[in-house]
Amino acid sequence: MLDDLEAVSTIGGIPVVGIAIALIGSVFLSLGAQLQHRGVTQVEDSHGSGEKAGLSAGQVLRLLARPWWVLGTLMLGLAILFQLTSLGFAALIVVQPLGVVALVITALVNARVNHVQLDRKTWRAIALCVGGIAMFVTLAAFYATEHVLGGLQLVIVLGVLTGILAILGAAFAIWRKRVGALFYILGAGVLYGFVATLAKAVINRLGNGNFEWLTVLCLVAMLAAAALGGYFVQTAYSVGSPDLVIAGLTVVDPLVAVLIGITVFGEASNVPLWVMIVWIVAAGIAVYGVFELARHHPQTHRGNTADLTAVATELKALQTARKVIADPIALKVRGATPADPEER
Repeated sequence: MLDDLEAVSTIGGIPVVGIAIALIGSVFLSLGAQLQHRGVTQVEDSHGSGEKAGLSAGQVLRLLARPWWVLGTLMLGLAILFQLTSLGFAALIVVQPLGVVALVITALVNARVNHVQLDRKTWRAIALCVGGIAMFVTLAAFYATEHVLGGLQLVIVLGVLTGILAILGAAFAIWRKRVGALFYILGAGVLYGFVATLAKAVINRLGNGNFEWLTVLCLVAMLAAAALGGYFVQTAYSVGSPDLVIAGLTVVDPLVAVLIGITVFGEASNVPLWVMIVWIVAAGIAVYGVFELARHHPQTHRGNTADLTAVATELKALQTARKVIADPIALKVRGATPADPEER
């Protein structure tokens, strides 16, 4: 497959600029995620059914009336703009993983806004995510190589994306009431990985003077993947914390994009064996960190605590009502009369 790659591309030859732009985009990604989560939570609280069945069409429309959600969407739009710009200066495997910076910012902002104390296990999970991605990007900046993409590479990416869209769509239709935040996060991460990959492919083709029907098809597929991924993200916000969502996106998204960048786009064609081994280890560390964050994040378990509190309050109210009804009956059995409310 790598033999079908054309000459080295002139696009993406300034990785330092690409890294700087990608880091700025990470800040907007973090703030946008926090604001969107607030808007989704408001809609879920006021119009939700309590089932983890995904946002309904009515709930999605109500999001448009939430100022926080709209502002968050604008910030995410800026994050995408910065990310796409960074792809014009550096290889896909260099800038895409840098979104992990948003994880740290989101975790800190979300904990402060919701008065949640991050424990040691949560900090360890975040450190694993950041450390794994940082290790990967550092080596990628030195060894990544861009090539002019041919039609075969685009066909492969489009074919794989079509299969993934079918699998995710079927899984969502069958198990939508039983899946939790992790399904939506992983699904969105995979789809966004393809969005970044297709965006890079379009930039590569346009930058090297290649524009034909395959390039247009990539644009259409990119929009479709972005739409479904966006819905998955909003649903994940309704059943999980924003830093958990960002953790999944900033790890799964780059892993998918990097895998395609290495195996299909040939961006690691000049990478020695020892770097590949370090990359595999770094990716494993980052993925493990995401699962640990899902297990130990304090806010992930706040829903269970809230349910128990609600049950306890209801039981207390029932006990009070039973006492109010039982007291006069007991007095009547003993031949006494209930005291006046003022005497009570």
